[in-house]
Amino acid sequence: MDPVTEERTPRVAEERVTEPLTEYVQRVTRRVRAFDRRHPLLWDLHLTGFWVTAALIDYLGDGWRNIARDTDLPGGLVLALSLGLSVPLLWRRSHPRTVLLALIPFTLANAWSGAVLQAALLQMLVVFHIALRRPHRSLWWAVAVVLAPVVVTAVRHPQGSPDQDVLPALLSFVSAAAIGITVRTRRNHTEALEDRAHRLEIERDQQARLSAAAERARIAREMHDIIGHNLSVITGLADGGRYAARKSPDRAADALNAISTTSRQALTELRRLLDVLREEEEQEAALSPQPALADLDHLIEGVRGAGLPVRTTVHGTPTLPPGRQLTVYRVVQEALTNTFKHAGPDATSTIEMSYGDGGAVTVTVTDTGRGGEPNGTDGRGLPGMRERTSLYGGTLEAGPRPHPERGWRVSLHLPKETPQ
Repeated sequence: MDPVTEERTPRVAEERVTEPLTEYVQRVTRRVRAFDRRHPLLWDLHLTGFWVTAALIDYLGDGWRNIARDTDLPGGLVLALSLGLSVPLLWRRSHPRTVLLALIPFTLANAWSGAVLQAALLQMLVVFHIALRRPHRSLWWAVAVVLAPVVVTAVRHPQGSPDQDVLPALLSFVSAAAIGITVRTRRNHTEALEDRAHRLEIERDQQARLSAAAERARIAREMHDIIGHNLSVITGLADGGRYAARKSPDRAADALNAISTTSRQALTELRRLLDVLREEEEQEAALSPQPALADLDHLIEGVRGAGLPVRTTVHGTPTLPPGRQLTVYRVVQEALTNTFKHAGPDATSTIEMSYGDGGAVTVTVTDTGRGGEPNGTDGRGLPGMRERTSLYGGTLEAGPRPHPERGWRVSLHLPKETPQ
């Protein structure tokens, strides 16, 4: 085997072993933190009990005498100092500054007496929580509180040079504060990421709701244009067939055939529209092309067959993209539908279309009906036309024709397309 391969193989094996161990440690850490959030007092009691036990072991085992500057101290004093330096840790997280101030009498007594108990190092846990939970300016007076007993020990019970007592305490303080600041920074960064992710989820959901609302509005507009127009034509054919049945059965049969044809066309378009709503990924909807200017003749012929005379005038050559063609088609369709509904009997309609360069178009649809504001509408016709027009920066005017003319007038203008 190649020596390089022999060197790489143990490393790969070590990485494979280390990765699950890291995941295990992270999983255990998450569980411990979750337990701590649910039972903070219980967790504090356990940790405080651990340090109190360690301080008592140091006292009962006379381990404190190994580093004490004065080994002839009474046992009661050493016991009181051991408990005083460890029991207040129960409140280190909720009130770290208060705990550090409460430790001052015991740390000063520890230094003045020469006991120099190792339990005094528990101050560093409090310093850690000050750096973790309180403003950083609190560390300035905390360092004075921590170093004051060390200076007292160096002055009252000198042992070697003073820096041998002060420097280790200062390094311990810096280490505890640095760890607290690091943990705090990482926690703040994690919370910021979680907050950003939460806000992104909210924005994504809002965007999805807005998209769904826009899609529902588009579908409602299409259904209104399709069903409203065809039902109006069917109604006109049915009314004409009812009158024709009395005098001319042949014309009544023609009206029924036209009703049948229009109904099938409406049903086909409705099915095509509803196919868009299907969510099955494995079945694609069979879509047919949207109506265009070429379908206007068929639309107008259907309206004429239903009994509404329509005269059409075209100026220029249509060169419109599909989207503009659909807008023109729907506006003409809606205008004729409104004429069917509201113009009354004996009304006629006129369509004038003017095409310009660059996709510009002007369409005017007028009728000779009763005029006035349409009644009994569902509120979607005119708003739907205006929404379609606004997509291309156009204008739409709809209202009664000026006196003395009678009837209704719908005027659509789409300007030239602006290059992107």
